[in-house]
Amino acid sequence: MYESSVPYFYGTGRRKKSIARVRIIPGSGVITINGRDIDDYFGLETLKLIVNQPFGVTGTAGKFDIIANVKGGGISGQAGAIRHGLSRALLQADENYRPALKAAGLLTRDPRMKERKKYGLKAARRASQFSKR
Repeated sequence: MYESSVPYFYGTGRRKKSIARVRIIPGSGVITINGRDIDDYFGLETLKLIVNQPFGVTGTAGKFDIIANVKGGGISGQAGAIRHGLSRALLQADENYRPALKAAGLLTRDPRMKERKKYGLKAARRASQFSKR
């Protein structure tokens, strides 16, 4: 794989229950997620677009290799977490990317989480069916 002596930039991304640890290394644009290729890991094309969004905003497509370790949540949350981590890692690589990434909203941690279930209800807001008698 990659030697540990190669300099890299690091970013942590979070979305819902997913946490992604993203390293970017100057290279040819290979994306590896949990030891697997991006095409193998994400089946949907939209999820691949979400992951590659920071590269489109900064114009750095094909300049960095990505190694991401992601755990927790579903595939959509994981894609969002990788995007957030990648944006942070690009910021470490070059501070001049900040205005473009900030304008696209890629540096903001999405705070939306699953709402907790309340007592007396069947789910977070779902009550049992009302009956007059």
